[in-house]
Amino acid sequence: MHLAYPAVLAVLLFCTGLYGVLARRNAILVLMSVELMLNAVNLNLVAFDVWLRDALHAGQALTLFTIAIAAAEIGIGLAIVLAVHRNRGSSDVDRLRDTAETDEAETLPDEAADDARDNTADQATAPAGKAKKAEATA
Repeated sequence: MHLAYPAVLAVLLFCTGLYGVLARRNAILVLMSVELMLNAVNLNLVAFDVWLRDALHAGQALTLFTIAIAAAEIGIGLAIVLAVHRNRGSSDVDRLRDTAETDEAETLPDEAADDARDNTADQATAPAGKAKKAEATA
């Protein structure tokens, strides 16, 4: 068997996974795309192991370790995605930016808006407070 066939298939799998990581918004689809990329690497490892006729089968042994790491990665990744989905109600990657630390400059406009709302509430209750004072003194 020629080495070109599995190598081309691995390149196609890796490019598909890379597109999925860069273009998808859903965290579960991003994890699936990472798995595609890891499977492309595994295919290359096994193909080169067969092509080189390695007596120790190092490529196949390394593939088993990669599969074990991928299983652990998907388990932890799904646990994180489920926790985020429970807290936020969505597994959208773009909405996860809300969990990042924010600068003080980004929070100032919101605080200014809250202060403006408080001032308008105080102004609305001010005439009622003056009327109560007038009744109490009379």
